[in-house]
Parts: sequence; C-alpha cells; structure tokens
Amino acid sequence: MKFYQVGGSVRDEIMGVQPHDYDYCVVGSTIKEMLKLGYKRVGKGFPVFLKDGKEYALARTERKTGNKHTDFEFKFGKNVTIEEDLSRRDLTINSIAKDCDTGEYIDPYNGIRDIKNKIIRITNPEAFDEDPLRVLRVATYAAKTGFNVDIMTIQHCREMVEKGMLQYLSPERIWKEVEKGLNTNNFKYFIEVLSYTKALGVIFPEIDALKNVQEIPEHHPEETTYNHTLLALEYADKENLSQIVKYALLFHDVGKLFTPEDVLPHHYGHEEAGLSVIEKQKVPNDYKDFAKMACKYHMILRKFSEMKPGHIYDVMYDITKGFRYVIPLKLLFQVSEADLYGRGKVPREERVKQLKKSYDIAWDMYNIIEKVSANDFPELMEKVDKLSGEEFGKLYRDKQIQYYCDRKKV
Repeated sequence: MKFYQVGGSVRDEIMGVQPHDYDYCVVGSTIKEMLKLGYKRVGKGFPVFLKDGKEYALARTERKTGNKHTDFEFKFGKNVTIEEDLSRRDLTINSIAKDCDTGEYIDPYNGIRDIKNKIIRITNPEAFDEDPLRVLRVATYAAKTGFNVDIMTIQHCREMVEKGMLQYLSPERIWKEVEKGLNTNNFKYFIEVLSYTKALGVIFPEIDALKNVQEIPEHHPEETTYNHTLLALEYADKENLSQIVKYALLFHDVGKLFTPEDVLPHHYGHEEAGLSVIEKQKVPNDYKDFAKMACKYHMILRKFSEMKPGHIYDVMYDITKGFRYVIPLKLLFQVSEADLYGRGKVPREERVKQLKKSYDIAWDMYNIIEKVSANDFPELMEKVDKLSGEEFGKLYRDKQIQYYCDRKKV
C-alpha cells in the first residue's frame, strides 16, 4: 500500500501558494483493506475514505458511459498505478503526485515544467473529452493562475465546442464554474479564454455577440461593446470588486444588441433593452436581480446632479427598497465607476467629477430620508384613515422629498 498527495495541493505547493485542501491517492489497496484499517467510506461512486479529517481515494481509471456528468464506469484495485490515476486528470499542472514517504514528485506529464513556464495544458485529450465542463475549467485555471493557455489546448477545446459537447452541461454545473471565475482576480481573462475556445458563444451567447456592436469612437475608443465590457471587468479585477459587481458588469451593456439601425452608433434606451436578456440567465436570483438593477441604472446614477430631487428619490427608492438597504447603492456606484473607467483612455475629468457629485447627492439623500418615518409628519398621519394606500404612499413620498429639500436647501 502506497500513499500519495495529489491534486491542487501539490500544484499550489510547487507554486508557493498555501493549499486549502489536501487529497490523497492510495495505490495497492482494496476497499476491504481500507475499511479494516479504520478508514470510513463516504460517497456512492468510486471509493473515497475519511480518516483523521483527511480524504483518501483508491487509485482508479474511469471511462465515460453516457452524456451526464455522473455517467462514468470506474476501475480500481491493487493493480492501478499512480501514473494511470494521474492520466485521467484534466491539466498537467493538476496531474502531479507527491510520495508521502519520500517527498518525491511523480510527474509523468511534465506538470512541474508547465508550472515553471506558466502554461495551461491538457493532460490526456481522450480523458479530457469525457467531461466537457473541463473546457470551462481551462478558463478557470487560466484566470486563477494567470498562466497562458497552450495553443493545442485551445484548439482541442474549440473542437469540443464545435462538436456540440457543451450542450450536455447542466446550468448548475456551468454556474459553479463561472462563479469560480468570478472569485478570481482575473475574471476578464476567464471571459477571454472562453472566447478563444469558442465556448463563450455557448455559455454567454449575448456577450459573445457584443463583439459586433460598434460604439461611438469619441466616447469609446475601444470600438466595440465587447471590448468595453472587457475593460470594465479589468478595472473591477484591479479594484478587487465583488463577484456580484463583476457579474453585473458582464451584462451592463447587453441591451446594445437591440439598438435599431436607424439610431446607430448611438444606443438610446439600451438600459431597459438588456433586462430581458439578464432575466433568462440561469443563475442565483441575487446575481440576476442585481445585474438587472445595474443594467437599468448604471448610466443614470452619474446624472443625479442634473436631475430634480423627485426623480432622484424614485431611483433611490427602487435601489434601496424604500431607503432600507444601503449595500445595493454602494455596489451600483462601483458598477457605474467601472463602466466609466472601462475605456481605451482615461475618462474626461468632468465625467469623473459628475460621478463623484452624484455619489455625494445619493448618500446625502439616503442619510437624511432613512432616518424619518411617517410618524414624523403629524399632518399626514391625521389623514391616514381617509386615504387609500396609493394616496397615502404618494403624499408620504412628497413629504420625504420636501424634508430632504428643506435640509439641503434645494
């Protein structure tokens, strides 16, 4: 019986990164022997065991038997070697084992070399094909490590896409991989790698289509809406903005796909036009709802200094759910800022000042109005029994706006 450390922890150690999880492969043993030695079996598929908080799996080979990600036939036993176990793994940088007794690396696919040269490369094309989600994982690991993707790996992924293999992926599995990409500091690169492999047109077809949407050079020297989106994501990565903000930025200009030809290259009304695209995305509701709000309001947020208090109030009321939740407001201004800086040049100084002024106006209004309630307006409460809910809501809105104007001397 021989124990090997395998998987991401080996890769991370070689890269000088502290691993989060450790996995071990056991060669030359059986289920019966592992149980006899006190290892507890978990899972319903291939043999995985727990002992002392660590996870151990018998060395195995696998063969796909259907189109579902669970459709695999496993072979395990004393005769399966560590090299055979490593051959079924996705990328060379993940196909390295470390002998737990000697500390020696077992590296039959030159993963250490690829780590040194910062290359993402497929371990075994035949095994890689058995799970099309690995096309997305190429993008995930590229974003996570910052490594370049080997050209043959790109070509192989393209062939998988062209064969229609990604159609068998469930929305849940796709989202989990996208979420991993969002959780890196290089989500822009994640999207770019999806584009290189042609997977973007399958996973996010509307974003891929933005490559053909032209912008006004005066405002967007990056020429296309797709290029602008990438630059906005680059800014979000640099500023370490949250996953939900980066997801919203991915879709913030998707409505430009529907601009009528007779108004091009302007994109009037693209904010509302993009909402239906976002609505149909199969992602968690908090991401979807925030992305819709960002699409709808990312332009108007920086125009508060030009708007009347009543209009600002209505936008703020919707964003903050009646001046009760401040976090969406913070995040939406981050979207608006990334949108402003996501260009081929530094934004004009007056636009930066405009955004800053709008930010201050928004916070002033929020801080003033969130402190008051209907009880602070006795003359309104005296009429409450005589008013319908709609009438009361309108008068309460007017009172709050006037309260704000009186304090800001608007």
